[in-house]
Amino acid sequence: MLPELPSLHDWLFALGQFFQTGGWVLYVILAVAFLMFALILERIIYRLISYPGQKKRTLVALRGEPLAVKRLSLLCELDLALKNQFALIKNLITLCPLVGLLGTVTGMIQVFDGLALYGTGNPRLMAAGVASATFPTMTGMAVAVAGLLFHNRLSRWSESERQKLRLLLTESPDPTPTQNSRLQGVH
Repeated sequence: MLPELPSLHDWLFALGQFFQTGGWVLYVILAVAFLMFALILERIIYRLISYPGQKKRTLVALRGEPLAVKRLSLLCELDLALKNQFALIKNLITLCPLVGLLGTVTGMIQVFDGLALYGTGNPRLMAAGVASATFPTMTGMAVAVAGLLFHNRLSRWSESERQKLRLLLTESPDPTPTQNSRLQGVH
Protein backbone atom coordinates (compact mmCIF):
# COMPACT_ATOMS: atom_id res chain seq x y z
CA MET A 1 0.00 0.00 0.00
CA LEU A 2 1.32 3.41 -0.96
CA PRO A 3 1.74 6.09 1.69
CA GLU A 4 -0.56 9.08 1.54
CA LEU A 5 0.92 12.16 -0.11
CA PRO A 6 1.23 15.28 2.03
CA SER A 7 -1.38 17.97 1.49
CA LEU A 8 -0.65 21.45 0.19
CA HIS A 9 -0.94 22.77 3.74
CA ASP A 10 1.75 20.29 4.86
CA TRP A 11 4.04 21.35 2.01
CA LEU A 12 3.61 25.04 2.84
CA PHE A 13 4.23 24.38 6.53
CA ALA A 14 7.42 22.45 5.72
CA LEU A 15 8.57 25.23 3.40
CA GLY A 16 7.93 27.81 6.14
CA GLN A 17 9.97 25.72 8.59
CA PHE A 18 12.73 25.43 6.00
CA PHE A 19 13.01 29.22 5.64
CA GLN A 20 12.65 29.79 9.38
CA THR A 21 15.47 27.35 10.11
CA GLY A 22 17.84 28.88 7.57
CA GLY A 23 17.03 32.52 8.26
CA TRP A 24 16.93 35.53 5.98
CA VAL A 25 19.85 34.31 3.88
CA LEU A 26 17.69 31.59 2.34
CA TYR A 27 15.55 34.28 0.72
CA VAL A 28 18.69 35.69 -0.93
CA ILE A 29 19.68 32.19 -2.09
CA LEU A 30 16.15 31.70 -3.42
CA ALA A 31 16.38 34.93 -5.43
CA VAL A 32 19.82 33.99 -6.82
CA ALA A 33 18.57 30.47 -7.65
CA PHE A 34 15.49 31.84 -9.39
CA LEU A 35 17.60 34.16 -11.56
CA MET A 36 20.15 31.43 -12.28
CA PHE A 37 17.55 28.86 -13.33
CA ALA A 38 15.68 31.45 -15.40
CA LEU A 39 18.90 32.08 -17.34
CA ILE A 40 19.53 28.34 -17.67
CA LEU A 41 15.99 27.85 -18.97
CA GLU A 42 16.58 30.65 -21.49
CA ARG A 43 19.72 28.86 -22.72
CA ILE A 44 17.82 25.56 -23.02
CA ILE A 45 15.05 27.25 -25.01
CA TYR A 46 17.68 28.94 -27.19
CA ARG A 47 19.39 25.62 -27.83
CA LEU A 48 16.22 23.72 -28.69
CA ILE A 49 14.14 26.38 -30.49
CA SER A 50 16.04 29.49 -31.55
CA TYR A 51 19.52 28.23 -32.44
CA PRO A 52 18.64 25.74 -35.20
CA GLY A 53 16.79 28.41 -37.20
CA GLN A 54 19.44 31.03 -36.53
CA LYS A 55 22.14 28.60 -37.67
CA LYS A 56 20.26 27.79 -40.89
CA ARG A 57 19.78 31.50 -41.68
CA THR A 58 23.48 32.15 -41.04
CA LEU A 59 24.57 29.26 -43.26
CA VAL A 60 22.30 30.47 -46.08
CA ALA A 61 23.70 34.00 -45.72
CA LEU A 62 27.25 32.64 -45.74
CA ARG A 63 26.62 30.74 -48.95
CA GLY A 64 25.72 33.93 -50.76
CA GLU A 65 28.38 36.18 -49.17
CA PRO A 66 31.63 36.59 -51.13
CA LEU A 67 33.29 39.05 -48.71
CA ALA A 68 35.42 37.40 -46.01
CA VAL A 69 34.83 40.27 -43.57
CA LYS A 70 31.06 39.92 -43.86
CA ARG A 71 31.34 36.13 -43.44
CA LEU A 72 33.41 36.66 -40.30
CA SER A 73 30.82 39.13 -39.01
CA LEU A 74 27.97 36.66 -39.53
CA LEU A 75 29.83 33.89 -37.75
CA CYS A 76 30.85 36.20 -34.89
CA GLU A 77 27.21 37.15 -34.30
CA LEU A 78 26.28 33.49 -34.00
CA ASP A 79 29.31 32.85 -31.78
CA LEU A 80 28.28 35.66 -29.43
CA ALA A 81 24.74 34.32 -29.27
CA LEU A 82 26.13 30.92 -28.27
CA LYS A 83 28.23 32.42 -25.45
CA ASN A 84 25.44 34.67 -24.19
CA GLN A 85 24.61 34.42 -20.43
CA PHE A 86 27.21 31.76 -19.53
CA ALA A 87 29.45 34.15 -17.59
CA LEU A 88 26.49 35.43 -15.55
CA ILE A 89 25.25 31.88 -14.86
CA LYS A 90 28.73 30.87 -13.69
CA ASN A 91 28.92 33.91 -11.39
CA LEU A 92 25.52 33.09 -9.89
CA ILE A 93 26.66 29.50 -9.31
CA THR A 94 29.71 30.83 -7.48
CA LEU A 95 27.59 33.24 -5.47
CA CYS A 96 25.24 30.61 -3.99
CA PRO A 97 27.71 28.92 -1.58
CA LEU A 98 29.17 32.29 -0.63
CA VAL A 99 25.76 33.64 0.36
CA GLY A 100 25.18 30.39 2.24
CA LEU A 101 28.46 30.90 4.06
CA LEU A 102 27.30 34.39 5.01
CA GLY A 103 24.23 32.77 6.56
CA THR A 104 26.43 30.38 8.50
CA VAL A 105 28.56 33.22 9.84
CA THR A 106 25.53 35.25 10.92
CA GLY A 107 23.99 32.11 12.44
CA MET A 108 27.15 31.38 14.40
CA ILE A 109 27.17 34.94 15.70
CA GLN A 110 23.65 34.33 17.00
CA VAL A 111 24.81 31.06 18.61
CA PHE A 112 27.66 32.87 20.35
CA ASP A 113 25.28 35.59 21.52
CA GLY A 114 23.07 32.86 22.98
CA LEU A 115 26.06 31.30 24.69
CA ALA A 116 27.03 34.65 26.17
CA LEU A 117 23.49 35.13 27.51
CA TYR A 118 22.71 31.62 28.78
CA GLY A 119 26.16 30.12 29.23
CA THR A 120 27.36 26.75 28.03
CA GLY A 121 25.11 24.78 30.38
CA ASN A 122 22.57 23.88 27.67
CA PRO A 123 24.25 21.79 24.96
CA ARG A 124 20.92 21.21 23.15
CA LEU A 125 20.50 24.93 22.58
CA MET A 126 24.04 25.16 21.25
CA ALA A 127 23.61 22.10 18.96
CA ALA A 128 20.33 23.44 17.56
CA GLY A 129 21.96 26.81 16.90
CA VAL A 130 24.94 25.26 15.13
CA ALA A 131 22.64 23.05 13.03
CA SER A 132 20.53 26.00 11.92
CA ALA A 133 23.69 28.04 11.28
CA THR A 134 25.10 25.49 8.83
CA PHE A 135 21.79 25.07 7.03
CA PRO A 136 22.28 28.06 4.64
CA THR A 137 25.66 26.78 3.46
CA MET A 138 24.18 23.38 2.69
CA THR A 139 21.33 25.02 0.77
CA GLY A 140 23.69 27.28 -1.17
CA MET A 141 25.91 24.35 -2.11
CA ALA A 142 22.94 22.24 -3.21
CA VAL A 143 21.65 25.03 -5.46
CA ALA A 144 25.15 25.59 -6.86
CA VAL A 145 25.64 21.90 -7.67
CA ALA A 146 22.29 21.74 -9.47
CA GLY A 147 23.15 24.87 -11.46
CA LEU A 148 26.61 23.56 -12.25
CA LEU A 149 25.21 20.37 -13.77
CA PHE A 150 23.05 22.34 -16.19
CA HIS A 151 25.78 24.91 -16.88
CA ASN A 152 28.38 22.30 -17.74
CA ARG A 153 26.08 20.45 -20.13
CA LEU A 154 24.98 23.61 -21.91
CA SER A 155 28.52 24.98 -21.98
CA ARG A 156 29.87 21.80 -23.59
CA TRP A 157 27.18 21.97 -26.27
CA SER A 158 27.90 25.66 -26.88
CA GLU A 159 31.64 25.06 -27.16
CA SER A 160 31.03 22.20 -29.60
CA GLU A 161 28.90 24.45 -31.80
CA ARG A 162 31.49 27.23 -31.60
CA GLN A 163 34.19 24.79 -32.74
CA LYS A 164 32.04 23.90 -35.75
CA LEU A 165 31.70 27.60 -36.58
CA ARG A 166 35.48 28.06 -36.39
CA LEU A 167 35.92 25.07 -38.67
CA LEU A 168 33.43 26.57 -41.11
CA LEU A 169 35.37 29.84 -41.11
CA THR A 170 38.71 28.14 -41.82
CA GLU A 171 37.31 25.97 -44.60
CA SER A 172 36.61 27.08 -48.15
CA PRO A 173 34.98 30.48 -48.74
CA ASP A 174 31.89 28.83 -50.22
CA PRO A 175 30.65 25.97 -48.01
CA THR A 176 29.32 23.07 -50.00
CA PRO A 177 26.15 21.17 -49.02
CA THR A 178 28.25 18.27 -47.67
CA GLN A 179 30.08 20.64 -45.30
CA ASN A 180 26.77 22.14 -44.15
CA SER A 181 25.26 18.71 -43.45
CA ARG A 182 28.33 17.69 -41.48
CA LEU A 183 28.18 20.88 -39.43
CA GLN A 184 24.49 20.43 -38.66
CA GLY A 185 24.84 16.76 -37.67
CA VAL A 186 25.94 16.92 -34.01
CA HIS A 187 23.86 18.75 -31.41
